[in-house]
Amino acid sequence: MEESITILEAIKRDFGCGEIDIRTYSPLTLAYIGDAIYDLVIRTIVVERGNRSANNLHKKTVTYVNARVQARMIDALEEELTEEEAAVYHRGRNAKSYTSAKNASIIEYRKATGLEALCGYLYLQGQQERMLYLIREAIARLDMTI
Repeated sequence: MEESITILEAIKRDFGCGEIDIRTYSPLTLAYIGDAIYDLVIRTIVVERGNRSANNLHKKTVTYVNARVQARMIDALEEELTEEEAAVYHRGRNAKSYTSAKNASIIEYRKATGLEALCGYLYLQGQQERMLYLIREAIARLDMTI
């Protein structure tokens, strides 16, 4: 039986990506990949909950993939973070971004960027289980259902 590998391991193998010290990445680089992986997690959950029109899938996804909700999620999780995770979150939150959210305050946007940086960091560290745990825990603490 073939051993299962993560998508990250497959990408690194198939595209010749080398090992890099993730701690040297800028927080906005971590947020960039974290935004995509967080979006993928939420989209996967929404799709797995039922076959619907693309418009309906998008509307459901947007209720979880926006700065206001992501800020609430990290507020609910902060006590759960390890020292290392909190440091990554704070670096992301404090990073000077040149963009902002359309429907959120600058504080919410920065908190969301911090959450995305944390997701990116955990993903690139191969800690997908921890990332999924934190997302699942935040959704439960906010009493949200996908």
